[in-house]
Amino acid sequence: MASSSSSSSWALLFLALFALSNVSNGEAPSGLVMDFYKESCPQAEEIIREQVKLLYKRHKNTAFSWLRNLFHDCAVESCDASLLLDSTRKTISEKETDRSFGMRNFRYLEDIKDAVERECPGVVSCSDILVLSARDGIVSVGGPHIPLKTGRRDGRKSRADLVEKFLPDHNESISSVLEKFSAMGIDTPGLVALLGAHSVGRTHCVKLVHRLYPEVDPALNPDHVPHMLKKCYDPLPDPKSVQYVRNDRGTPMKLDNNYYVNILENKGLLMVDHELAHDPRTRPYVKKMAKSQDYFFQHFSRAIALLSENNPLTGEQGEIRRHCNLANKRFSED
Repeated sequence: MASSSSSSSWALLFLALFALSNVSNGEAPSGLVMDFYKESCPQAEEIIREQVKLLYKRHKNTAFSWLRNLFHDCAVESCDASLLLDSTRKTISEKETDRSFGMRNFRYLEDIKDAVERECPGVVSCSDILVLSARDGIVSVGGPHIPLKTGRRDGRKSRADLVEKFLPDHNESISSVLEKFSAMGIDTPGLVALLGAHSVGRTHCVKLVHRLYPEVDPALNPDHVPHMLKKCYDPLPDPKSVQYVRNDRGTPMKLDNNYYVNILENKGLLMVDHELAHDPRTRPYVKKMAKSQDYFFQHFSRAIALLSENNPLTGEQGEIRRHCNLANKRFSED
């Protein structure tokens, strides 16, 4: 019995040391690693980076799309590019839901995929392209360079019903938002930092009018209301029309900590912005990030890395899609 117990202990110790060795060599518990394509497609990350730069030069708002894609894909069950899949005869996809309203530029991800395919056919996943384009898009708008692991594989299905279950909504309570982020391993300062992405881009009036009509929300800064009313002049805006308010009027195209200054002055557009600045659990971090962009970037970088590693498919799981909007043929009827 003693001999058997000793053998079991040594076996457990060996497994623990093996696991630690993998982590020290850059392998995440998720199975992702740094520079996964070093041997199979050494130019992959550079191709993606150059494509992001080119697209940003032509269409500035692509950078906001890359960042939003990361959140909407990785927060919904897995970082598997399910967001990019079209609906099938049997299933409505994630990108066809109301929660994906205003998302655009998916076609440009296909351009990046085509550029990578020309170099290395069938090697680089759409999910890694989605993640790396977000990383490089963040840099395009003045954010930090965030080293991110790769090695994801693509999911084969996209289900609209999962969006409500996993993706936090801008009208949810802070408690609910904290809970959903915590389930992904992202703590309170990480959540506060991730919402700093609202520093760039714009919010469609469809999502704002409830704070303006029939009466203006008294929590809004009165100096900010005339601008919002000018942009959102219709209490029932046409979802297809281009009616929006810039998230940050001061530096609308730059990822910076001005977002936190704004929400502390009650200039946040969404309810989640307002609550973030006033809930006792999140307010201390909002104040710290308003004072220090380095502090914001530190927690933003960490949270983006955690988000990008949420439950990925690796190894023999999933597939490498040829086209990011379609599962490969043998699975296309699922």
